[in-house]
Amino acid sequence: MWQHPDYLVHRHWMERAIALAETAGQAGEVPVGAVIVGATGELIAEGENRRERDHDPTAHAEILALRAAGRSLQSWHLNDCTLYVTLEPCPMCAGAIIQARLGTLVYGVDDPKSGAVRTVLNLPDSACSNHRLPVWGGILEAPCRQQLQAWFAQRRRKGMDGIGTPNE
Repeated sequence: MWQHPDYLVHRHWMERAIALAETAGQAGEVPVGAVIVGATGELIAEGENRRERDHDPTAHAEILALRAAGRSLQSWHLNDCTLYVTLEPCPMCAGAIIQARLGTLVYGVDDPKSGAVRTVLNLPDSACSNHRLPVWGGILEAPCRQQLQAWFAQRRRKGMDGIGTPNE
């Protein structure tokens, strides 16, 4: 499996998403990065968490990447695209992925608190979903998990909660 061509492609783009997540984390954001790639393997769009910097509750990495991809392709239909994201999408992001008719979703680590693709909910396979898509989870899972755990541990050591405000 480790040498399967699809896995090697997924690994390449997940490494880019991890780099974007690192940038977000250094800026005080929860370290999540997302990359959207076209059918021929070209980079279409990228995003990193920006909720704190933009003061926008919807500024998740996936949402920002989806918006940028729509602008780049001049279409909200992303059925030939693959989204790579370091953390399993939340309900909002999973809903946007479904609405964009995304071709494939690849994510790094499960989110046991709000994962809406596999862990807590499975929106892509639910009765309310008008679009089904292949989902690959666990790509570079260990580095994605370690990145998140290290970021949250650092915040706790500084007496901050996960979003940058002092614990009271």
